Amino acid sequence: MSDDRPTTILVAADAEWVRKQARAAFVGRGQRVVEVANGFDVRPTVAADPPDLIVLDLNIGNMGGVAVALDLHLEAAAGRLPHIPIMLLLDRAADRFLAMRAAVDAELVKPVDAGTLRRTAKRLLGATATGAPRPEPSWSAPIES
Repeated sequence: MSDDRPTTILVAADAEWVRKQARAAFVGRGQRVVEVANGFDVRPTVAADPPDLIVLDLNIGNMGGVAVALDLHLEAAAGRLPHIPIMLLLDRAADRFLAMRAAVDAELVKPVDAGTLRRTAKRLLGATATGAPRPEPSWSAPIES
């Protein structure tokens, strides 16, 4: 992250209340929130203006948060997109296994209060700034034939 530009957080959710909640938590001095309501719009948005953090809702209409996270990981692994930390907003605690399979950097169960969103984002952004190692995703193991 550069000090001369605002921290950019991309929020992808088809539910207006989720985007509104995230916007309220993140909008502030030195921060910019970009919103998309369609999962297919995440990759081109990231390619055009890479954010510092991506917040995905588990259900984003036509392409869920897990599929979007996997797509972004594959694009980053191929060198077509930078690695960007991903936070996944879950519908229930039982969905945590999906977050693990998607190898997201953090998951929170909705509804989430603004303070929890900010603290989690700060932790993820801090890990990016310090270059903390990212754990190997569970889906990256070689397939045995």
